[in-house]
Amino acid sequence: MIRVENLTKTFETDTTDFIAVDNLSFQVNPGEVYGLLGPNGAGKTTTMRMVLGLMQPTEGFAEVEGFRSSDSPDEVKRRIGFVSATAGIYQWLTVREMLGFFCEMYGLRGSEVEPRVDHVADLLDCRPFLDQRCANLSTGQRQRVNLARAIVHDPPTMLLDEPTLGLDVVASQVVFDYIRLAQELQKSIILCTHRLEQAERVCNRFGLLHQGKLVHEGSLQDLQNQTGQQNLVDMFLQMIKPTPAT
Repeated sequence: MIRVENLTKTFETDTTDFIAVDNLSFQVNPGEVYGLLGPNGAGKTTTMRMVLGLMQPTEGFAEVEGFRSSDSPDEVKRRIGFVSATAGIYQWLTVREMLGFFCEMYGLRGSEVEPRVDHVADLLDCRPFLDQRCANLSTGQRQRVNLARAIVHDPPTMLLDEPTLGLDVVASQVVFDYIRLAQELQKSIILCTHRLEQAERVCNRFGLLHQGKLVHEGSLQDLQNQTGQQNLVDMFLQMIKPTPAT
């Protein structure tokens, strides 16, 4: 389970303080996909970094499986699989070597490593290129390896930041299939994406961020009732529309 409570991050500048995340609270339960959505600059990436323990909050806290990110960042990282479109892979290692390396980083040893690598390779259809160097992979293959790297230690929680960016329909479907499997396995999942039609397909609940604040939260039906709009695109346009001056 992921719990975020009154999470706030303020950055000091020469002229003023900038509030990137403003008193944000939400919870993601096991087996749930939570769409944390918003325009650029809404505070999504800052929130993810604080959940991961990579950035200290100004106020509030984030917890993963009962461990606070600010107090126990290593324990939190052990329990999270993080997928980002900008995450790098080791170009001169084969896919098998890289996955084996991450297995060992997460504490798997000896006879545990090869079966785990084989399992995630089959799960994400990586076996055809398992012994290729990562430098020679296509964009879709790289993202499958990125996802395999994130789940090789079988974490109970997942943070997915634009996991289908640059992928075609076939490669994107591999990601969706994994998300559905992760739900069945009762993992807690946060999905950040600008591809709103994809979010509508897979998310159970949504949190719509704007200027660091949680403006709307709930199921798609809840958001439709709150906004009077039928889809996420129209909800976004309504949310970011400037208020007329009076």
